Amino acid sequence: MLLRLVTAFTLAATALTASADDHSHAHHTMTGAPVAEQVWSRAMPPTAPTGAVYFTLSNPGDAPDRLIGVKTARAERAELHAHVHEGDVMRMERIDSIEVPAGGEVSFQPGGNHVMLFKLSKPLVAGEHFPLTLIFEHAGEVSVDVAIEDQAPAPTDSAHQHH
Repeated sequence: MLLRLVTAFTLAATALTASADDHSHAHHTMTGAPVAEQVWSRAMPPTAPTGAVYFTLSNPGDAPDRLIGVKTARAERAELHAHVHEGDVMRMERIDSIEVPAGGEVSFQPGGNHVMLFKLSKPLVAGEHFPLTLIFEHAGEVSVDVAIEDQAPAPTDSAHQHH
């Protein structure tokens, strides 16, 4: 009986230690998770089958992370895209991921990186909001609120707010 009790205690202590280690790692990942600011999408005509989402992504962590995917119930499919220049022609191209450097920023803006939304479940109407999930290689899923705007919001000077 005593042996069973000691064994049970040892197993419980081992499980708690492993759980505490996992928790501290998860907490570190959460505190260092990239942050999306000024998340917006342009209002589109009711017949438009696609839309785009723009934002500034900053990584306050001390290690780089990669944005590897996106998802939203507002569209059948959401993809990371970039504009690519080939000679005098500019076209959109799907990208698999984008690195967010430690302590750095990546902009998602018209004419650059953006999230494409395909087969919208309902039109993008100014004044409405919808959720978007950003999927990171290390930080996991980060949910953001997308504001639908008639035009691009005025830029904020977030880089200088931190100095």
